[in-house]
Amino acid sequence: MSIEHAGKAGSQQPASLPAKPGADIDNPMLGILLTLGAMGVFSCMDAMSKHLTEHVPVMEVAGGRYFICLLWLFPVVAHGRFAAVRSTAPKLQLLRALGMNGSTVFFIMAVSQLPLAEATSIGFVSPLLITALSVPFLGEKVGIRRWSAIVVGLIGVTIVVRPGSSAFDPAALLPLASAASWAVGIMLTRKMKGWDPALTTLFYSNLVGFVTCAAILPMIWITPSLVDGLVILVMGTLSAIGQWLLIASFQRAGTSTLAPFQYSQLLWSTALGFVFFGSIPHLATWIGAAVIVASGAYTVHREHVLHRAAQIAGVQA
Repeated sequence: MSIEHAGKAGSQQPASLPAKPGADIDNPMLGILLTLGAMGVFSCMDAMSKHLTEHVPVMEVAGGRYFICLLWLFPVVAHGRFAAVRSTAPKLQLLRALGMNGSTVFFIMAVSQLPLAEATSIGFVSPLLITALSVPFLGEKVGIRRWSAIVVGLIGVTIVVRPGSSAFDPAALLPLASAASWAVGIMLTRKMKGWDPALTTLFYSNLVGFVTCAAILPMIWITPSLVDGLVILVMGTLSAIGQWLLIASFQRAGTSTLAPFQYSQLLWSTALGFVFFGSIPHLATWIGAAVIVASGAYTVHREHVLHRAAQIAGVQA
């Protein structure tokens, strides 16, 4: 996942970021703590989104989040004399932002109809989709082990979704759509690796997301209550904080180190879902989530092994 939250408006896996000069890139413990904090922040955002969709349209919730985050980003962008607005690949930035925006909107729709833990569990299929899409998007070769992990992960999704049973909810397709949109966005992120600074990508993501939502708002607008307005303000602020935490974590530790700890979001979501919405995950959700997490973690591990092997081969050559 990129440096934003997908899922989500929920979360999924962020892509690694190049470390800034002088950044502490050898402090894995701090990186892990920052990642855990980011996952907790993102889960709080999901819970707020679920609450808000009881009174406010989904696109209004998403648009409010983007708007508040833009307000926090604006001083940073202005301080750099708006250099972040200039991209070396504006069309790709636009397409990437649309993918991330789709991921956010689909996930907010998902949590409005599903328990937090279930939506989050299904959303964790994104690393598997990213691996599968790397073949047509980037021309990467995926071996039998990673394809097997993808198949196992999809089996885990079917365990959570339970298609064909009386427990099946068509809304379970929404976090899948969110994960697919996220995967497309990540493919474009990888394609643009090293082209633009992280701030440029953040700015485009939030600006395009806000403009997209704002175009629809006149048709669906419902004036939020004072309490809901404050929740939107806090949610947008948390979005900015969560993204900063994630960027900071990847400046201090590598993807393979941090990826397993991103799955802590499932624990956060389960706890918040129980405390605020009284939802207890079904046994099938726990089993399916375990399968998805295991297959996703293995996929990340294999990619790390192959990356290290390529580095060593390059050095020896």
